[in-house]
Amino acid sequence: MSVARVASRAQLGLAAPRVEVEVHLGSGLPQFSIVGLPATAVKESKDRVRAALANANFEWPAGRITVNLSPADLPKEGCRYDLPIALGILLASAQLPCDAQRLEDLEFYGELGLAGELKPIRGMVLAAAHAAGAGHGIVVPAGNLAEARIAARAGARGATSLLAVCALLGKFSVDADGVGEEKLLTDERARPGVPDLADVRGQATAKRALVVAAAGGHSILLVGPPGTGKTMLAQRLPGLLPPLTGADALDVAAIASVSSRGFDAREYGRRPFRAPHHSASANAIIGGGPRAQPGEVSLSHLGVLFLDELPEFDRRVLESLREPLESGVVSISRTALQVEYPARFQLVAAMNPCPCGYLGEASGRCRCAPPEIARYRARISGPLLDRIDLRVEVPAVGDELLLEPAAHEGGLDTARATASVVAARRLQLERGGRLNSELAGREIQQACALDARGRLLMAQARKRFELSARGMHRVLRVARTIADLEDTRGGISPRHLAEALQLRRVAA
Repeated sequence: MSVARVASRAQLGLAAPRVEVEVHLGSGLPQFSIVGLPATAVKESKDRVRAALANANFEWPAGRITVNLSPADLPKEGCRYDLPIALGILLASAQLPCDAQRLEDLEFYGELGLAGELKPIRGMVLAAAHAAGAGHGIVVPAGNLAEARIAARAGARGATSLLAVCALLGKFSVDADGVGEEKLLTDERARPGVPDLADVRGQATAKRALVVAAAGGHSILLVGPPGTGKTMLAQRLPGLLPPLTGADALDVAAIASVSSRGFDAREYGRRPFRAPHHSASANAIIGGGPRAQPGEVSLSHLGVLFLDELPEFDRRVLESLREPLESGVVSISRTALQVEYPARFQLVAAMNPCPCGYLGEASGRCRCAPPEIARYRARISGPLLDRIDLRVEVPAVGDELLLEPAAHEGGLDTARATASVVAARRLQLERGGRLNSELAGREIQQACALDARGRLLMAQARKRFELSARGMHRVLRVARTIADLEDTRGGISPRHLAEALQLRRVAA
């Protein structure tokens, strides 16, 4: 009898607990069993492993084979355990000479094809990050090597087949290209095709609001008829934001890696921009499903979530945004599973002023009756609207701006706007360690102090615009951001406060 142990990791939300794959070869009738709460894909690995070992010219051990995935009370899902199970069988049957001490500092991941090739799996960035934190090296499919090295750096090795993994551990011959040596992708790569703010003609107020939103991390609602540049403005917000730090880039990559689509290593270091269709369900936006996967609010963490045609989204979907907009996290609970994902995203929403979209145009082509307009706007609840910091009108642009050459426009471009945003954010972080949109309680009182004139203006505005306490605090945060853009180190002036109120005037 013999027992072999090979290390791997499970994936539960953004946790990656260590899993020890124990393989025991015993006497008795031939049988292969897997225990330790395996899901269907894990149970099916016995057929993939058997075929892979046979096609790699290894012998299938006679007798009873028991595979225990420890800890036994932790649910195991996916095909990532194929490779460690196969290695455990080879080690237990003495077909793979390897020092057990050497295996203690290595973790193995990968799905096996029937011919013994290794196929990529999801969640590799997350597993690699936890392995690196534990000081372990990892062996992964060659297709996962680029993303694994984002977190594990030099501690990751890639292989194209089971034989290539054996070559890493023992004295087996293998083709020269069997072991992956793919170069690490770095964030030094150029970012081609970043949209420029100067491409948007006119819309000076909306551009100013976009810069304020980028500088303070504020949410923004763009209201205007079709074809006025609302989507173009939203697409240019990520280009105004400063680059992600190393830790933040890793968090974004880890969330993407555990999603159903997986992570593209070429996107590493970029701010997410997510634009789900208005038919998306609450599970797609917030997250959920049997495996509690992240939704759009988490996939846009530290980036932008763009909701075009906001009133067309299901009411339950819109109401589910209220909590993550306040807390920056989202909790997903299932019968036997509860996970928490970060969701610090910037919401950019766009909508038409009425059902036909042309309310207020000089042409007078809008024929929507007041009750229709009221019902259309009522699709967005007051509590959700109260959580949106900036509400900006994006009117139709005249021919003189649309047809004039861009060189003569002299508008704000992304390069200059980004410099202002970076400087304002640096000032905020030096002052309190967080962006203005995240200020709360006593922090607002300290950072957003008003003089006598400012307090009088705020009192008048609160009465006129019927601002709630939350709405008043959001106006103060925006005013603080406007002051930071001007490098004002003292309190908020009435001029800053007036502009903040102006940027919140449009009522949906």
